[in-house]
Amino acid sequence: MAIWLTKESKVIVQGITGSEGSKHTKRMLAAGTNVVGGVNPRKAGTTVDFDGVSLPVFATVAEAIKETGADVSVIFVPPAFTKAAVVEAIDAEIPLAVVITEGVPVQDSAAFWALNVERGQKTRIIGPNCPGIASPGASNAGIIPADITPAGRIGLVSKSGTLTYQLMYELRDFGFSTAVGIGGDPIIGTTHIDALKAFQDDPDTDAIVMIGEIGGDAEERAAEFIKANVTKPVVGYIAGFTAPPGKTMGHAGAIISGSAGTADAKKAALEAAGVKVGKTPSETARLMREVMS
Repeated sequence: MAIWLTKESKVIVQGITGSEGSKHTKRMLAAGTNVVGGVNPRKAGTTVDFDGVSLPVFATVAEAIKETGADVSVIFVPPAFTKAAVVEAIDAEIPLAVVITEGVPVQDSAAFWALNVERGQKTRIIGPNCPGIASPGASNAGIIPADITPAGRIGLVSKSGTLTYQLMYELRDFGFSTAVGIGGDPIIGTTHIDALKAFQDDPDTDAIVMIGEIGGDAEERAAEFIKANVTKPVVGYIAGFTAPPGKTMGHAGAIISGSAGTADAKKAALEAAGVKVGKTPSETARLMREVMS
């Protein structure tokens, strides 16, 4: 069991012929992901070969869905074309669109998210500026390394790609049901709360790791949700305990103003909701190890 991405998921890659798209399509195939084709209107009707696996290239997402039954799209296109690619995925009503691209203009993210809401959110958007989603041993949609952890019963939701990888590696003896990298941009599709709800409802997830970072109030809102709705143990980490106020740290959304959005404020909110919060990634892993043991 996993959330949103399973062994049966049929994945297409928008931008499959580009350098990043082709590199990570090869890695996804090696991980056992059921990649069924790609999209590039300029190369429609051709095929792309990956170590003996020949994948068709379609002109549109809608055509790819019609011909392959795809239900997941992973988007590897340059920032200037990402809005059009996501809009195309929304128009085709693909159930899951994973937007890997970094540097997408915030107004573009706002536009395609508003369109998705207007259309009834038939497409779950993960990202942009994210590592994707991985259900170890089943499927991998994005750039999360497939060999750092086996399948298990921990769920993970994270704003940070590298911290996703670190926690998966440090807890590899327990394994993960699904790891979701939601991205750290100011506007993202899937939130901590969305993932927390899915993990709470997943019978094969026993505990949850939640990684946040300074800036905004997403973690405080997640804390309120946990307190009201989540009965499974949650362990958290907030990146940016040493960040000076007013300075952007890494992600575009990671900026604090005065006491708002600080790591200490987020830690306090989570602990008030019963979440054990580590001061370092390794301490967070230790806290989860105690929960699982």
